[in-house]
Amino acid sequence: MKKNIWLLLVILLHSNVSLLTAQTKQCLRLSIEDMFGMAEANSRSILTYDLAEKEAEQAVKVAKNALLPSVDVSLSASYLGDGWIANRNFSDGANASMPHFGNNFALEASQVIYAGGAISNAIEMSKLQLQLAKLDKEKNRQEIRFLLVGNYLELYKLRNQVEVYQKNIEQTKRLLADINAKQNEGLAIRNDITRYELQLKSYELALTQIENSQIIINNQLITVLGLPQGSVIDIDTTILNNMPGMEDEALWQQAAGELSPVLKQAKLGIEHSQINEKIINAERLPSVALVAGDHLDGPITIEVPPINKNFNYWYVGVGVKFNIASTFKTGKKAKLAKLSTLKAIEGEKLLQENIQNDVKAAHVRLAESYTIFDTQKKSLELAIQNYEVINNRYLNELALITEMLDASNSKLSAELQVANAQINILFNYYRLKKATGKL
Repeated sequence: MKKNIWLLLVILLHSNVSLLTAQTKQCLRLSIEDMFGMAEANSRSILTYDLAEKEAEQAVKVAKNALLPSVDVSLSASYLGDGWIANRNFSDGANASMPHFGNNFALEASQVIYAGGAISNAIEMSKLQLQLAKLDKEKNRQEIRFLLVGNYLELYKLRNQVEVYQKNIEQTKRLLADINAKQNEGLAIRNDITRYELQLKSYELALTQIENSQIIINNQLITVLGLPQGSVIDIDTTILNNMPGMEDEALWQQAAGELSPVLKQAKLGIEHSQINEKIINAERLPSVALVAGDHLDGPITIEVPPINKNFNYWYVGVGVKFNIASTFKTGKKAKLAKLSTLKAIEGEKLLQENIQNDVKAAHVRLAESYTIFDTQKKSLELAIQNYEVINNRYLNELALITEMLDASNSKLSAELQVANAQINILFNYYRLKKATGKL
């Protein structure tokens, strides 16, 4: 009876562990587009650039505050002590009574109407910063997507490799069983068994390494996608059903010139430098502002004796401000800004050349991957033909099992190479899209 109870407890414990493992490891079949959508919503990197964009939007609003009037209000109350009157040589001094309560109220407003373009250019500068923040976000999005694609396709390749090694391990075990049977009959030697046992261990070690690589890449993917720990991403194998076609390189080059966020940033960098020149040159010009104010003071202490009354006065006018030192200081700063603009222009040209080279290289690699795929398909056809011939000979006892296993391994390897060649086409296609800014 006690033995049955212990057996029941063991079964229940095993069931609970199995259930917990099933709950912990959630298997998700995701397509590439599914990953892009999840990264958009969950990637911390993209979220950081979202916040940077919002920060730049707020900076534009802050810069526009310079267009609003400036209004200052002050209010004070004070205790005034008695005064003291004396001759200029400080003789015959005497106290002078004062009203002891003092008050002051002031309201002053000003509105800049001309600042040499400093305010409008500062606003344009902040708008450029916003555009740069948006392009930073787009560039980061493209990098995240390319990272996801690379890991996803690498996971696909590793899955294929696992299949190949599992088949090889299975076939090697069958071969060992056959050789052991022949050794018992005196038809094989121990050295043959040892050789295939070593080969089996080599396959098992390679399989372990591949499975560990799968775990590492899977963890990288779920981290970027914001999935819970323990999630397992399953590859959508239908992605190989719709392979991309080859387009003329000129179309890709044109797209890169129009869409590349890196190139757009370089062009905005030129505008940034040009606006900075205008802001520096504005320092040489005067600023003009409308001013208005109202003051209420009491008592009136400029009279002797003081008058214990409130005195109110107001004014409106035009204020002009000019920094004389700017006439000899701004020239050097303007020259520096001009050099920065020339540097930005040359940097944009260099970047354009680099992007053209990147697009060219990616397009060539894509064409090359199609050639490799055609070659691997032909190799697969030959491997299938060889397998069929050896299989017929083996069935008619005209070939050894080792020949049969070699032919099977060759066929399996050729199938793997075809699948990997297709995966490489997809990878090079996405690399070309990233180079052009279309990913």
